[in-house]
Amino acid sequence: MCRGPGWARAGFSVIDMAGRYGEDVLAGDWRRRKVTPEVDAEPDLVVEDADSGFCGAVVGFEAGAVVLEDRHGKRRNFPLLPAAFLLDGRPVTLRRPTRAAVPTARRRTASGSVAVDNVRAQVAKASRIWVEGIHDAALVERIWGDDLRIEGVVVEPLDGIDALDAEVRDFGPGPTRRLGVLVDHLVPGSKESRIVARVNSPHVLVTGHPYVDVWQAVKPAALGIAAWPVVPPGRPWKEGVCAALGVAEPADMWRHILSRVNSFADVETPLINAMERLIDFVTEPA
Repeated sequence: MCRGPGWARAGFSVIDMAGRYGEDVLAGDWRRRKVTPEVDAEPDLVVEDADSGFCGAVVGFEAGAVVLEDRHGKRRNFPLLPAAFLLDGRPVTLRRPTRAAVPTARRRTASGSVAVDNVRAQVAKASRIWVEGIHDAALVERIWGDDLRIEGVVVEPLDGIDALDAEVRDFGPGPTRRLGVLVDHLVPGSKESRIVARVNSPHVLVTGHPYVDVWQAVKPAALGIAAWPVVPPGRPWKEGVCAALGVAEPADMWRHILSRVNSFADVETPLINAMERLIDFVTEPA
């Protein structure tokens, strides 16, 4: 505001103005006042609407609002209001980028899902996915680890499934505490199918693949072999495979197998389908 000589002649003093407008806005330690940061709403930026809790990635703009899409493909529009969104748990004001972003190919995780950037892993939920052993757990982590961390789902290895029904009872599944179980060699008439039949909770989903061991769910082409060796009945399968391929120890063979798996394209479809069903089941809202 310009303050020429006429301002003083108008009859206002500095004291008068302070009394009229209250405390001096510059009084106190104004440098410490919190300022909500402004963030460009770039494509694929993941934020949460502070009012509704809806969490999704930026996919566009409509009529002055930002369009967010969640992991299930649901889209909602939200006005670009001050401090209306949370980024990593902190309030931010989204703004439309001043220049159009150059379209880029969406990054994919090893499972084939669209990668979500700028988002931290969630705190582990009560729901769980169980697998038969540490090899199964390592293979699941290699392919679906990024997806599961974002969802807050922990994968736990079992020591076989002989006592599965008792372990399920001890877990105490419920509407907000779901359990998914991945079983090897789940085919009609097998020992595994009879064990699984004893689990009947609506909050538990047991599914699996037809392979004798999770090793066999890795495509032979990924290992540079034409097919998995046929192991005679009565001989331990892993030891038979190692003998046929000239590998001394199963531990060495497993390290080789895991090193050749880079994405879902390196494993067989039944394993992919089983894991996707389990993830959907344990992350479905109660």
